Amino acid sequence: MIRTRVLLCEDEKDAREILSFYLNTIFEEVVVAEDGLEGLEIYKKSQENGTAFDLVLTDIKMPNMDGMEMLETIYKINNEQKFIIVSAYQDEEKLLKSINLRVLGYFVKPLNVDNVMGMLQKAKEDVLKDRESNIRINAIYTYDKYEKLLYEEGRIVKLSKRETQVLDILMRAKGKIVKTDTFKEEIWGTTEKLDSTFRTVVKRLKDKIKREDFILSRKGQGYMVE
Repeated sequence: MIRTRVLLCEDEKDAREILSFYLNTIFEEVVVAEDGLEGLEIYKKSQENGTAFDLVLTDIKMPNMDGMEMLETIYKINNEQKFIIVSAYQDEEKLLKSINLRVLGYFVKPLNVDNVMGMLQKAKEDVLKDRESNIRINAIYTYDKYEKLLYEEGRIVKLSKRETQVLDILMRAKGKIVKTDTFKEEIWGTTEKLDSTFRTVVKRLKDKIKREDFILSRKGQGYMVE
């Protein structure tokens, strides 16, 4: 069975309990945060551990960090992340701003049970549809973008944590050149990391796919997977 994971960020206790209850009836795992800052920290740690969230459901108005700021930060980390927004009122400016993100829809408080269940069921269908298909890189290699696993003719290629992170960044940007500083910022949180450290990770990764190397180097620009 495919396990689906949701991050719920809601500062109001009653709404948090209601949404958590309904989420748990549809998704296999629900992680709860009480504000945007806590939600962002949970999300970052999950990404570092290689356990992605299929859906992030968040309120807009929250203490410490509001939902929109959290979503925009998460989007920079993973531009394929799916979201659902909760709001106490129809804030058109913020909702229109969210169109550039992967927002599946939004709930307006007070919550309507039928609307909540209907949208969550649809979100689950979208998640499963995305999860069903692995990415065929070439005749030899396939990438599971959710589990972040590389397969060589059906066998898992053993990658280190850093190698996995480099590959995942490349696969999320498939068809586009990724700059070296982008890798450094996402993996180490700084662009000050030595170039030699990064190049060593890339070399080790490329050594493991030498049967049909699919990582292209663009001198002075970065790396890409076509």
